[in-house]
Amino acid sequence: MRPDHNQPIARRQNGADPYAWLEQRDAADVLAYLHEENTYTDLWLEPQRALKQQLFEEIRGRIRETDLGLPSPRGPWLYYQRTEAGAEYPRFYRCQRPTPPSLAIDESSEQLLLDLNQLATEHEFLQLGDFSVSPDHNWLAYSLDTQGNETYRLFQRSLTDLSTEELALDEADGSLCWALDSKTLFAVSMDETSRPATLWRLQSGVAPAQVFHEPDQRFYLGVYRSSSDQFICISSTSKNTSEVHFLSAAEPEAVPRCLADRESGHEYDADHGTEGFMIRSNRLGETFGLYRCVPELPGISNWELITAPDAERTLEEVSLQSTALVLQYRNQALTELEVRPVAAPPYTLSMPDAVYSLGVQSGEEYSSPQIRLRYESLNRPAEIRALTLVNGEQQVLKQTPVEGEFNAEDYLVERRWATAADGTRVPISLIGHRETQGPAPLYLYGYGSYGASMDPWFSHARLSLLQRGWRFAIAHVRGGADMGEHWYQQGKLEHKENSFTDFIACAEELIREKVTRPQLLVIAGGSAGGLLIGNVVNQRPELFAAAVADVPFVDVWNTMNNPDLPLTVGEYEEWGNPNEPAVAELIKRYAPYENVTQQPYPALWVTAGYHDVRVQYWEAAKWVAKLRHMRSNENPLLLRTQMSAGHGGASGRYQAMRELAEEYAFVLTVVPSAPTA
Repeated sequence: MRPDHNQPIARRQNGADPYAWLEQRDAADVLAYLHEENTYTDLWLEPQRALKQQLFEEIRGRIRETDLGLPSPRGPWLYYQRTEAGAEYPRFYRCQRPTPPSLAIDESSEQLLLDLNQLATEHEFLQLGDFSVSPDHNWLAYSLDTQGNETYRLFQRSLTDLSTEELALDEADGSLCWALDSKTLFAVSMDETSRPATLWRLQSGVAPAQVFHEPDQRFYLGVYRSSSDQFICISSTSKNTSEVHFLSAAEPEAVPRCLADRESGHEYDADHGTEGFMIRSNRLGETFGLYRCVPELPGISNWELITAPDAERTLEEVSLQSTALVLQYRNQALTELEVRPVAAPPYTLSMPDAVYSLGVQSGEEYSSPQIRLRYESLNRPAEIRALTLVNGEQQVLKQTPVEGEFNAEDYLVERRWATAADGTRVPISLIGHRETQGPAPLYLYGYGSYGASMDPWFSHARLSLLQRGWRFAIAHVRGGADMGEHWYQQGKLEHKENSFTDFIACAEELIREKVTRPQLLVIAGGSAGGLLIGNVVNQRPELFAAAVADVPFVDVWNTMNNPDLPLTVGEYEEWGNPNEPAVAELIKRYAPYENVTQQPYPALWVTAGYHDVRVQYWEAAKWVAKLRHMRSNENPLLLRTQMSAGHGGASGRYQAMRELAEEYAFVLTVVPSAPTA
């Protein structure tokens, strides 16, 4: 590993935060420093140019570049998208619908609805937000983010003459929802902290009309049309409390009514079907139960309990069809679907693989006798399956192709368990080529926040590591909801330390079982997962050869003490309010930036998005600057700031492949590979 000479050195200021000057967005010295870091990264990677290009070609070579997406039937039309070789973005189409259940494309009636590639010629960054066709199929509403800052422009396009009008709404969050009149749209705008806060009613040529405002800084506003199409639902949600209002989709000017007044700690969500509103609620327990309420009699006193909370598994989602109810449960880090047909006995659906991802996917109409499922595993590309609700029969409609040589059975997928310091068993999902023997390079991923479950997913790009003798693993640490709601509660607020000790326990278990060695172990996480990575490299730097931190939330203490920053106040229920002394002490104890110390650190690949509103670019920049000053070794320390992107990185698919190829070139350089499998 070559030494890291001629590094960019950020100037230090006097005071508690010597790198606070990097927070001055657009200041000349800040931009100069970020560009200096990018140039340094380019120079470091220059000897790996051939490897980077090879990785890009490998990744691209596995993708079916020209492909047809699975069509979705809606009324008299099939809606679908196409990708074409060389095009960064998909194109959206429709054609006349054949006789059900056929999904065959009638090219003679095909109509191009939206070409993102054409729109992208005017912008360095382009992200499609909502894409919503009106109930009468004559209009398309869509939203575009052209900076990466998650602020969207709204458009309405006629599908008869393809004329397009931009709708006037400042600071739109991108969400769009049609009323049944096919003239009225509902959209949400953000406040000065980028929080979705106000619902508007929009019509062409008419000034926006305010429908609902959420004043509480902890709550985020959302809007959707119910599965039955009968109601517009307005959700106000914080990290631990929620409230739903509704109005008739046929009467867009009606006054919203409340399904149940908010109570601190009461979380619920709702959808409307043939039997009224079906409500998932934690009213009787943290694993959530199912309730029913007719729209004529809202209020929690009128809720009828349908299914009590199950102590062994958490009810995560409820999907409604006219002929069935589908409940999605989380049980021992795996998903189970309980199907309740109207005209047949209920049944439970699970998969035989050791680890997998399974969920209901949109694409069928409410009246359809089937739903679509998305299924994948670490070694199995995503499949879209049609599930016949009345009898449980499944049919694979589409499988994501992998071009070139690939056989899922060549890879061993396992569920392992680590034991945390407090005795808790922590699940690990692991994959490697069956020919990979003994300790091998390992890419260990973690997240552990917001109750987000890291269900195993397939990656075309990851094969470039696995085919070089690497293994890949996911540490399902507390703070996520991988084992149910209690798993989330045990990894937030005063229990946040569990996320970090769980991850360390997973790394130690994989080393103990000779899956890898510290000299071969690369760890990775992004956003709040970057907080996880930043903490554990402070605690146990000797345990890891390298770390990848994408848009990392590492400046936790300073961010949580600045309520003027986007989204900060809403985070109090996840991390705590630092104005409380006990919380302040806790955050200071685990915050990565505050706890950088004079010690050797593993090699580090760090990314940031200049227009990121979720994790500001300066969090990564300040952290890297402090690491350069404090660390006692010369391992590679690289910062890549995407100057035309936000939280999710580049927007085009080939751009995203190049970003990943660059990261993989870094890890393959700092950690030696085993012989190619």
